[in-house]
Amino acid sequence: MKQLYEGKTKNVMLDEETGIVHLFFKDSATGENGVFDPGSNTVGGSVEGKGKVGLAVSAYFFELMEKNGIPTHYLGSDIEKGLMKVRNLTVPRLEFIVRYETAGSMCRRFSLPEGIVFDPPYAEVTLKDDEQGDPLISERICVMKDILRPGQYDEAINIVKKVGEVLKVELASMNLKLIDFKIEVGYDETGKIFVADEITPDIWRIRDEQGNIPNQIDCANMILAKIKK
Repeated sequence: MKQLYEGKTKNVMLDEETGIVHLFFKDSATGENGVFDPGSNTVGGSVEGKGKVGLAVSAYFFELMEKNGIPTHYLGSDIEKGLMKVRNLTVPRLEFIVRYETAGSMCRRFSLPEGIVFDPPYAEVTLKDDEQGDPLISERICVMKDILRPGQYDEAINIVKKVGEVLKVELASMNLKLIDFKIEVGYDETGKIFVADEITPDIWRIRDEQGNIPNQIDCANMILAKIKK
């Protein structure tokens, strides 16, 4: 396979014989100073087997989204090879974030205490740019920079909010409370929006029954154990 793009936790691969695109889930994890953190923009280390665990969890949630009528890029997975087969989409350098309570970077940016509940949920969009610190971006700037077509910004936010509704309910059934999550979208040649990238603890924060916020490694293993039952 030909590598099209190398990311922090996944690589985008092209099968040149079939033209099919895959994501390869790596064992790397984001974090800083030896602490794993899904909100970090740097790779904090590597954990053997993390990629396969993440792929299994992501496949489960993508299939759940499809069952709930949410369009995704997911077309199948090969857990042993760490590969997810996906639609060939244009994926803009954006992250769509939904927050149910204050946490992480929002608290640092606006000097807010953690744990303030948002009702309704708070949505924001950031430009994926490590050098600029992933700045917030508006619909107008997205269109101006030709990142999105007119109308796609709101369409994507609406779809991402639906993802959050399904995700929140499913995690609650596991006695886990969703705090926030960030996710990517892509669009096909017609402009239709699909949920893209991954749906794993690498993209969310949750609170367990004891009120703790587990890192993405522990959370993924915990959820994999629950969905295998």
